[in-house]
Amino acid sequence: MAETTKPSPLAKSRHSPSAIVGGILTAVSGLCLVVTLIPLVWVMGFVTVRAVGRLDLALLTQLPPAPGLDGGGLANALIGTLMVLFVAMVISVPVGVLSALYLSEFDRGGAWTKRVRFATNILSGVPSIIAGLVVFGMLVRTGLTGYSAIAGGTALAVVMLPTIVRTAEEALQLVPQELRWAALGCGATRFRTIKEIVLPEAAPAIATGVSLATARAAGETAPLIFTALFSPYWPETFREPIATLSVLVYNFASVPFDAQQDLAWAAAFILIVVVLITKILATLAVRKKS
Repeated sequence: MAETTKPSPLAKSRHSPSAIVGGILTAVSGLCLVVTLIPLVWVMGFVTVRAVGRLDLALLTQLPPAPGLDGGGLANALIGTLMVLFVAMVISVPVGVLSALYLSEFDRGGAWTKRVRFATNILSGVPSIIAGLVVFGMLVRTGLTGYSAIAGGTALAVVMLPTIVRTAEEALQLVPQELRWAALGCGATRFRTIKEIVLPEAAPAIATGVSLATARAAGETAPLIFTALFSPYWPETFREPIATLSVLVYNFASVPFDAQQDLAWAAAFILIVVVLITKILATLAVRKKS
């Protein structure tokens, strides 16, 4: 009598309805991924093509030219952007990390924690122009700072704060509770446990959140129009109007002069590169921690 061969379970699983549906969903997901990447590649490619003709040493060492003249660069806007981001980080990083420490280590799960988290979520959804308008009313219009890097950095700090608080709190909560118990069991105080165990363990993830918040703030324009204004000159102090890359793009992209338009494309390219480098560094920090 001839033996009948039965199909293997693997062959059955490949032709089962669930496997077919899984294959279709995988193909759809891959197609969606490609569609998502198309705008990114298109934007980066278009900006690179428009800016490549202006990528030279003068771009990073000279001031913008007067309207109608050629040449020049955007060195003052590059320095101004770094100054504004420095002020924003000095304000937002300590406040954000200390707030996250309180929420994660001292009031975990409390009613106050829920209120702060709710307020943080609301603040993260507030348009950045509102932050610029509030800082304008509090610091610029009252004469406390005037149009300056301090006012611009304060506005960007408001924009950065929700991201830093949320990412820092999540990073602290990912630290195993057993490490805290072990340190306390060895006689360490709570302050020393947080300082020498919890913070070092969460530092890479916190740095990732700070870098992502900084990358977002670097591209903000509306808050800086209200607070830092713009200046065609070299920045000298933190208490004067100052040029930034994002505002330079806004101002120069619409003028009828080719030199200024070329500088706007070059500034846009630099902003994209800054965001890309920041994202790469954040990814490397997470991988190193893992």
